[in-house]
Amino acid sequence: MCSFMLLLLFWYYISCFCVIYKKTQIYLLKYTLISYILLFIYPFILCLIPGVFRIPSLKKSGECLYKITQITQLL
Repeated sequence: MCSFMLLLLFWYYISCFCVIYKKTQIYLLKYTLISYILLFIYPFILCLIPGVFRIPSLKKSGECLYKITQITQLL
C-alpha cells in the first residue's frame, strides 16, 4: 500500500515537472529508457564474466583460471 502511494506521488511530481518544463520531456524519456536498458543488460554481463573464464579452465584444467571464476562468481 505504501509503495503504491509513493508511486502515485512520484508520478504526480514528474507530471507536474513535465508540464512546467516542456522541453525536458524528451530528455526525461531518453534518459529513462537508457537507465532501463542498462538495468537489464548489467546482470547478463555479470553472469557472463565467470562463464568466460570457467569454460577454458575446465577444458585445459587450469587451476588458476578456476580460482578466478570462483572469485568473480562471488561478485
